[in-house]
Amino acid sequence: MASSEKNLWEKSATEIVSLLRSKEISPDEVLDENLKRIKETHSSINAVVTICEERARHQIKNLDTERKDQPGYLYGLPIVIKDLTDVKDVKTTYGSQIYKDHIPKSSDFLVERIEKMGGVIIGKTNTPEFGAGSQTFNEVFGYTPNPWNSQYTSGGSSGGTASALAAGAAWLGTGSDLGGSLRNPASFCGVVGLRT
Repeated sequence: MASSEKNLWEKSATEIVSLLRSKEISPDEVLDENLKRIKETHSSINAVVTICEERARHQIKNLDTERKDQPGYLYGLPIVIKDLTDVKDVKTTYGSQIYKDHIPKSSDFLVERIEKMGGVIIGKTNTPEFGAGSQTFNEVFGYTPNPWNSQYTSGGSSGGTASALAAGAAWLGTGSDLGGSLRNPASFCGVVGLRT
């Protein structure tokens, strides 16, 4: 790789999807790069708290068989999901000790739609307990600081996703927002938070 080229984790989600759709890189290569970046940043930001690598690899295999002719807008892009959203067969704690071993039997409709569009769920991001709080901390996984300065907060309740995006540990992620839970962390971490 030439020194002027960006690392994969420095590219935008649209750049990655473009590379994937043109077959310049494979979904497995992108997943490997994403997992590497998550591991590199985990000790400093604690943003992606549950990784579902085996499930992600299974999804990638299905991309090439089930969706070969219609790859979807998110074809092969690893995506992180806030730990308030159920993902089938992936630990979903809602940031609470009560649910620390909870494994949902089905996925939320948002996850189903992401996967239908070719997105690959790679892990869950940290959140305050039940999403109640303006800082991302819980007794299951601990604290997620701001990736730019650990003395500052990443905000809440989607601070895990915002921190992961800002640190290059994710290209795209989900959050939720009733009173600023998506917009505030995005603002604090310098990323886009779109409430729809």
